[in-house]
Amino acid sequence: MALSISAVVLLAIIVILLVRKSGLKAGHALICMLLGFYLASSSIAPTISEVTSNVAGMIGDLKF
Repeated sequence: MALSISAVVLLAIIVILLVRKSGLKAGHALICMLLGFYLASSSIAPTISEVTSNVAGMIGDLKF
């Protein structure tokens, strides 16, 4: 659950920066958000969740 909240906050910050600095239009951001909602309710949602959890685990295991 904490990972999901962190990912949502990180992605929201990235979208805000893209809208303000890189010329991403608000309509494009809205379409991406709607795609996310539809993906969350699709049959591929568990696979996406598992992949993101595995990537976050790999990043967490990196030693610097």
